Formats: sequence, C-alpha cells, structure tokens
Amino acid sequence: NETKGEKIMKKLYIKQKVLSLSGKFTVKDQQENDVYYVEGSFMKIPKTFSILNTSRNEIALITKKMFSFLPKFFVEVNGKEVLTIKKEFSFLKARYSIDAAGIEVHGNWWDMNFQVLQHGEVVGQVSKEWFTWGDSYQVEIWKEDMEAIIISLVIAIDCVKADQAASSSATASI
Repeated sequence: NETKGEKIMKKLYIKQKVLSLSGKFTVKDQQENDVYYVEGSFMKIPKTFSILNTSRNEIALITKKMFSFLPKFFVEVNGKEVLTIKKEFSFLKARYSIDAAGIEVHGNWWDMNFQVLQHGEVVGQVSKEWFTWGDSYQVEIWKEDMEAIIISLVIAIDCVKADQAASSSATASI
C-alpha cells in the first residue's frame, strides 16, 4: 500500500469535548461520513465506552475502573487488552501514564498533540484542528492495522480528560 516510500495516510476527525454531552458521538472521515460510533454508559459502574464500526460491530471497549481512589482506563481492541491509562498519585497536578505493549506516545497527549509509535515507528499522529463545524481532533493513521488502536487511544484520552474535569469540578464545589 506504500508508493515510493510515501505512506498512504487516512485522516479521521473526532469533535472535541464530545464526552461531556450525551455519551454518544461519531468519528468522521474527511468527507464527514461517520466511520465509527462511540456509545458511553455513564450510569453503569464500571463506566464503559463502546466503539462500533459502520456495521455496528464493537471493535473496541474502554472501561474505567477504580483502584484505591485512582482511576484506570482499560482499552480492549477486538477482545484483547491493548493498553491502559492510569492516574498516578501526585499532589501537584494530575499525572497519568499510558501503558501499552510496543506502543509509545510522544508529545503532549493531554493537549491532544502527539504521535503514536509502534516499536519505534510512527504509525499515527493526533493534532487539534479548527473546522467550520467546530473544534476537532484530527487523527492521521499511517498504518492501517493500527487504526482501531489509535482511535481507541484518542477516545480513551478524551475519557480521562472528561473524567478529570468532572472530578475537579466535584471537589471544587464541596
């Protein structure tokens, strides 16, 4: 699928601050077609987010679990756990670590500006973009078989950020 060393790239878009609204949103392609559907279960414990493809089959599941007051997000793709994002204990500010076999995240993932590497090779990139239809994350995928993992990672990070914002506002109002 590569031509003269150039990587075929796919671009997908996720609207910013999607999780604070209804727990349902879509991932779109450059033509604004829906490519993935994300459905959250806010009322259930543990909280889960399913990522479905256009045939409505679940390709990934993000689950939030609590361990000694610190949340941990598990990401399963096609039934296999591929990565976890966990909050680390810190007095100053929220610190999280991403733990995934062979997958690294370089850059500022809290600001949604990072590259995803698999065994040292860049397989995707995430950046913030401004479009007529609102603020979005642009997700570039350079390795097709990593698409589900990269999309899941971006949505899991968004879950973590929404969760952090919710817990900050909860403690601020006490």
